[in-house]
Amino acid sequence: MTFRMGALAAMLAVAGLTAGCQTMDVGGMVGAGSKAVQAFNLSDQEVIALSDQSCKQMDAENKVASPNSKYNKRLQRVVKPLAKQLNGQTPNFKVYQTQEVNAWAMANGCIRVYAGLMDKMNDDELRGVIGHEMGHVELGHSKKAMQTAYGLSAARDAAAATGNGVVAQLNSSQLGELSEAFLNAQFSQSQESDADDYSFDLLTERKLKTQGLVSAFEKLAALDGGESSVMSSHPGSKERAQRMQQRIDAAK
Repeated sequence: MTFRMGALAAMLAVAGLTAGCQTMDVGGMVGAGSKAVQAFNLSDQEVIALSDQSCKQMDAENKVASPNSKYNKRLQRVVKPLAKQLNGQTPNFKVYQTQEVNAWAMANGCIRVYAGLMDKMNDDELRGVIGHEMGHVELGHSKKAMQTAYGLSAARDAAAATGNGVVAQLNSSQLGELSEAFLNAQFSQSQESDADDYSFDLLTERKLKTQGLVSAFEKLAALDGGESSVMSSHPGSKERAQRMQQRIDAAK
C-alpha cells in the first residue's frame, strides 16, 4: 500500500458501488466521505488519542511479555542506549510473545517488538530495527499511517454512516479494524529509506555499532523468500542492506 491516497480512493469507490446496489442514504454517504477526507487532516492530539486507543486494543489482543520475562529484560537493555523523546512522546516498549517476525511503532510512542523477531536478531541487529521504528515516529510517518488507517476504516464503514466524531471512544470492533488497517499500511520507499537513515544516524550519534543494520536486513531478506512482516517495502531488504553498507564504508 505504498500509495495510500490511491488505496483510500479505491476503498471509497468500492463502498460507493456497494451502496449503489441498495437504497442509498445520500446524506449519510456524504458524512462518511467527509470523515474519510478528515482522516488526512487529523490534529496531532487526535492522532495521539487514536494511537492510545489502538495500542491498548493491540495489547489486549496479544500476549504481552511480563516485566520479569527474559524477552522484556532483554528488550529494555537493548533500547536503553537509544532513549529519547520522539516528537514529544516518551517511547513505551513491550514484547508480544508470538513467533511472527515483526515490529511496529505508533505516533504516541507505543513500540511493540515480537518475540519471533527477537529470536532471529542479535542485540545490534535488534537495536537497528528498533531505531528504524523510532524513526517512523520521529519523522511523522506513524502519524500519517494512523491518519490513513482511520480513513480506510471510515471507508469500510461508509455505508453505515454513523456520524460519530473523529476521535469518539471507539468500540473493540472499530479499534480492531483501525489497528488492522494501521498494521497493513506499508510505508513508501522514501519513508523507509529515511527511517533506515534515522536509525543509522542515531546509532552513530550514540556510538553504537551500525553493522547490525546491515545483517538485520540480510536476515530479513532470507525470510519467506525475501519478505517478512517487518520492514517489507520496495526496494527490498537486500538493497537496503547494501545501502547501509555503503554508508558504513563511506564513514571509514
